[in-house]
Amino acid sequence: MANQPAKKYALAADQIVALIQSTEGCIATDRITVDGCKVGFMYREDTTGSQYPDSGWRFMAGDEDEAYMDNPGNHGVYQVNTICNYDRDIIPFLEAPPGTAYIRDEDDVLVLDTQWQGAED
Repeated sequence: MANQPAKKYALAADQIVALIQSTEGCIATDRITVDGCKVGFMYREDTTGSQYPDSGWRFMAGDEDEAYMDNPGNHGVYQVNTICNYDRDIIPFLEAPPGTAYIRDEDDVLVLDTQWQGAED
């Protein structure tokens, strides 16, 4: 595999502050961490049995297509706190149980996504 150029993140490491008391991880797309978009869709998977401190949260801008999502170079593993620094709107929802999803509505507010059927295996 060819070497990928280093990602240029929208926030510098010294801009990340402790907003929540957690060291758990999550997955977020580069639309958030590199392009600086707000979280437009987030869902939580069940991580029972995981050997890693994974929160189960997955964060996307919401405009990523299937080809984008299929490229592992377009997302990464981060501490949830890091993603909170990119979009503080997610903080009130972080205690939601696995199987929960939120989507940004036409008023630019994260709301419960009642249409979400869960991640495919």
